[in-house]
Amino acid sequence: MLGNDERIQEGMFSYVALEDRIPGTHPLRKVRKVTDLVLASMSAEFDAMYSAVGRPSIPPERLLRALLLPVFFTIRSERMLMEQLDYNLLFRWFVGLSMDDDVWAPTVFSKNRDRLLNQGVARQFFACVQQQAADPMSDEHFTVDGTLIAAWASHKSFRPKDDDTSADGTNFHGDKRTNETHESKTDPTARLYKKSSGKEAKLADLGHIVTENRHGLIAGAMTATADGTAEPDAALLLLREINEGKRAITVGADKAYDVKNFVKTVREWKVTPHVAQNNKNRRNAIDGRTTRHEGYRQSLSKRWLVEKAFGWLKQTGPIRKVKLRGLPRVDWLFVFSCAAYNLLRIPKLRESHA
Repeated sequence: MLGNDERIQEGMFSYVALEDRIPGTHPLRKVRKVTDLVLASMSAEFDAMYSAVGRPSIPPERLLRALLLPVFFTIRSERMLMEQLDYNLLFRWFVGLSMDDDVWAPTVFSKNRDRLLNQGVARQFFACVQQQAADPMSDEHFTVDGTLIAAWASHKSFRPKDDDTSADGTNFHGDKRTNETHESKTDPTARLYKKSSGKEAKLADLGHIVTENRHGLIAGAMTATADGTAEPDAALLLLREINEGKRAITVGADKAYDVKNFVKTVREWKVTPHVAQNNKNRRNAIDGRTTRHEGYRQSLSKRWLVEKAFGWLKQTGPIRKVKLRGLPRVDWLFVFSCAAYNLLRIPKLRESHA
């Protein structure tokens, strides 16, 4: 029998709860449970940040859940996020809004985000996610690497440091521009940098992560100014934080880390460097005393796990080209996105270990 497509009067009330509209097998249900545990562990931190008087703000728990959605679903702006929250029942349920709750204005949401989120809160959130991932994570074998994060600045903004004029209509063809003499007028912390020969130089920052070799979960994350020594220097900072107990651990890395200072320092920290040899160097910091062991080959075979994390952060997450300016703001977005990556992985790993 043919159905009737004529418009009928809509009901004034709905008798189906929002909770019932979300399938019980939807992946976000398990992610929401882990997220709620993380936010509950941060309640004392939230209480210390907000005053007991004044007009109520957006609850920090709802704000952080809302900020996870653009990372999970590649939503390109907070204005579009507010638009989707207005009609997307899945998003409303995940954030904690009922079907009748008003959605925040984009400017109000952005101001509350700026007030709440900083490097400290992002790192606290990342640390609490790490506690939830403690069981499946390896605490002995790691891999470190860095990636370019394209800055929200154009090449025309890269002008002499003493030049305050507008860049409009200027022809830069044939001019020599370096980070010593020039800087971006829209994002002064960005640097003109290329990660490998044969590639074009871009205004960028560098993002660094340490992944554990069992499942590829991110164990440490940070951003740094793009320069020639940023990768080994950032790796030392991350490894020092991870290996506070001075355990005997290993760390795999590509040939960019085959430098004497990095190898010597990590060895003093009881960290065995499984670094790929740089064939362009006549004297490698890594020699046969390290490369002859089977563990060295196993560590190098696990390097793809760190590339998998970078691929997700750039393809699905917001790290390919950030829409924030200034290294501190880029850092909180990068660390927060790394926490979101782990949040998606934790429920699946718990099922496989159950």
